[in-house]
Amino acid sequence: MTIENIKRHGLLLLEVINGSRAFGLHKEDSDTDIRGVFYLPKRKFYGLGYIPQVSNASNDIVYYELGRFIELLIKNNPGMLEILATPDDCILYRHPVMDSLPLSLFLSKLCKDSFGGYAYTQVKKARGYNKKMMNPVAKERKSVTDFCYVIKGQYSKPLNEWLAENQLRSSLCGLVSVPHANGMYALYYDATGTKGYRGIASGELANEVCLSSVAEAQEPLIHLYFNRDGYSAYCKTYAEYWEWIEKRNEERWLMNDHHGKGYDAKNMMHTIRLLQEAQEILRDGVLQPRRNNRDELLAIKAGAYEYEELLDMSSRLMEQIELEWLNSKLPETPDSKRIEAILVTIRNELYSSW
Repeated sequence: MTIENIKRHGLLLLEVINGSRAFGLHKEDSDTDIRGVFYLPKRKFYGLGYIPQVSNASNDIVYYELGRFIELLIKNNPGMLEILATPDDCILYRHPVMDSLPLSLFLSKLCKDSFGGYAYTQVKKARGYNKKMMNPVAKERKSVTDFCYVIKGQYSKPLNEWLAENQLRSSLCGLVSVPHANGMYALYYDATGTKGYRGIASGELANEVCLSSVAEAQEPLIHLYFNRDGYSAYCKTYAEYWEWIEKRNEERWLMNDHHGKGYDAKNMMHTIRLLQEAQEILRDGVLQPRRNNRDELLAIKAGAYEYEELLDMSSRLMEQIELEWLNSKLPETPDSKRIEAILVTIRNELYSSW
């Protein structure tokens, strides 16, 4: 099932321009996102070939099967409600059966958690983005030896620094674990290289220090401590950071790097927008995807606000949403039985000619 097949076989029920162009937040170079609703051929719907959604390769165009669309609407999914509330000038096609699914049928107090919960997720993402931008991890990966320290009296010194000062080679060292002292090792040195010591670690990507066989009569040169937990935490941070670098949207990164505020400005703009929408739904019982505070939202996207300002703004909106939720006249949840009956009626109508 492809987008082309849906259109060719007359299975399209709704197609709209979505995203920044529907919200009134677009610029000349903004992408055009398309969202839609379709229904499956009768055989696929009744058989084993149910397909909940289809999209193009770039995900700029996404269509939802009618049942999946309504399932998400009942949950007050923000994206699905915004599709149903699309301004008239952004509707590309609308089948008459869609008249049976007015927005008022789905708006409920669930939006407090669906919109607010999604916004909270975005704030969490923004915090993670901020953390990564403010704490870059060097491309050159640290090794086990960077987390090893030699112990002398009541002081410690980084192993690599100690080796350099004493003109010693890591590969000529031998380690023996100290019983009942986790992470502690006796360090021996063989300047001749004839005793078969295995060195401190087996390579740059090693996860542990190497242990060597050392005659009991030998006296250790010094004692070494390996901060195993610190190294493990570093490896996790390193992997997460460079995976994020690999997958990040380069255009958005450059935009965020340009404004220099250390957060994903586009993410935060949509977070504030969603919270404002949730407040309006609970207070007024309506959803207006096209925003009347375009300048404020675009200023957020441009990085005009400090990160903490936006977190404070989000917190205040969440508090206001809680108050609106208590006083809202909306139902607790949509009437799922009524909606299901409407869905059955729509399907019967659509499949009557098959």
